[in-house]
Amino acid sequence: MTTPSGDAARPVPVRVVLPADPLLGHPEQEILARLWKRRQTETGWVYLVGLPSYRDLEDGRVEAAEYRVWVRAPDHVRPVDGVDYDQVPTEPLPPAPPTSTVREVLGERRPSGWVLAKVREGRGPARGVLHTPDCEEAPQGAPLLDLEHALNVAENPGTRLCTLCGCAQELTPMLNGFDHITDS
Repeated sequence: MTTPSGDAARPVPVRVVLPADPLLGHPEQEILARLWKRRQTETGWVYLVGLPSYRDLEDGRVEAAEYRVWVRAPDHVRPVDGVDYDQVPTEPLPPAPPTSTVREVLGERRPSGWVLAKVREGRGPARGVLHTPDCEEAPQGAPLLDLEHALNVAENPGTRLCTLCGCAQELTPMLNGFDHITDS
């Protein structure tokens, strides 16, 4: 529920629990304060309360004042019997963004594309290994290849497809067709 905010809302009475002070020997106390707003956070609810206080004026006089502070509910606040809290401005936690069913089932996606690790062993044509960008064996800073370029590189007889990262499982059906896949 969201209700009016700002000065248009009128505060309502609430009891605020003040902490005990063992140094002075004071027990925990409750005082009547004004509830201005409540907000839901990741760790629970907090209430903006106005505690009665005094302030010094420049001319040396003292006047009544209000000290506003956020306190944890229900640890530091208690309702006052007979008070309706429905009109207190309330900020609920915004709803979590919806998660995709596909994302839930498949998990996070890996970065798109492929990278080529060039391997030169002695004389002869250059050899290479195609990897996914997040593969442990993938070279850092190698250019990212789109699907068409990756398939062209994969058709080279000197290129091997990495089985550690799944590159082989992704590209082999596209190179050889899906008919060769068996139940084994």
